[in-house]
Amino acid sequence: MKKSIILLCGGTSVLLAAGTLMPGWLTFMLTLALAKGLVVLGLLLLMRAGLVSFGQGLYYCLGAYAVAVTGEYFHTQNALLLMAVAVVVCVALAAIIGLLLCRYRDIFFAMFSLAFSMILYGVLVKSSAFGSSDGFNVSPPQLFGWMPGEENTPLLAYCLAVVSVVAVATFIWNYFRSPMGYAGEAVRENEIRVEYLGVSVRRVIYTKYLLAAAMAGLGGAITALTAGHIDPEMAYWTTSGEFVFIALMGGTGHVAGPVIGSVLFELLRTFAFQLSPYTWQMILGIALLAIILYLPKGVWSLIERITKRISA
Repeated sequence: MKKSIILLCGGTSVLLAAGTLMPGWLTFMLTLALAKGLVVLGLLLLMRAGLVSFGQGLYYCLGAYAVAVTGEYFHTQNALLLMAVAVVVCVALAAIIGLLLCRYRDIFFAMFSLAFSMILYGVLVKSSAFGSSDGFNVSPPQLFGWMPGEENTPLLAYCLAVVSVVAVATFIWNYFRSPMGYAGEAVRENEIRVEYLGVSVRRVIYTKYLLAAAMAGLGGAITALTAGHIDPEMAYWTTSGEFVFIALMGGTGHVAGPVIGSVLFELLRTFAFQLSPYTWQMILGIALLAIILYLPKGVWSLIERITKRISA
């Protein structure tokens, strides 16, 4: 246990220190990747229970808009406060929608979650108060009254993203080893037996849905603070599809899978767009097909194979 804590603190310190040495474009890209990794970590909770959500863009977008609206109308730029507001708003909405979604499984769960995400997209596109289809800008963040300069703003967002990912990943790691975590995997295998054991399947799924919404809102908040601009496209179905894409790419066998998959996805998309601006989606599609064919359990399964061979 002590060794794990030391390794975790050491790894976090290395990542934070690396932010001061990286070029601005790489810091920006990794921050966005880590923010999306938070969303996929929440999606991992649902996938471990046998559910696939195509509506995580709902909370990703809602978290970003909560940051922008709070900063604009309540005149605050405190990054931690804005992130907390985003999480609370997303959990509050998920507490209502989850009462309906926890009743459904398989394709019905996926399509219902997608429908709610597209409803938010339609509302934002038609709402002039929120910038309509153009969205609006987000004020630069500050931390405990400290306002970073223009050059240090990406570094602040990067540090917030690193700390958030480490904290959330540690929580999920322990959650999967708790009775509620094991109950999720049992639900995926046989719901009827779980009910016979006296555990409420709906309560298990409802809890996971709330946690996934909180993580998606946190990821959206960090994205808003990093990019400095938000728009309704964050709730569009293609955004939710990206999160599922990343989950398949990284794998669901370990909490590091979504983070690794998110970083690889951003790197792949960036260089694919640079090489072929008009057909970069085809490159992503080919990459996904290759992973499904040769690494059906995601990139993390390759890392597991390598570590096993080294240890052997």
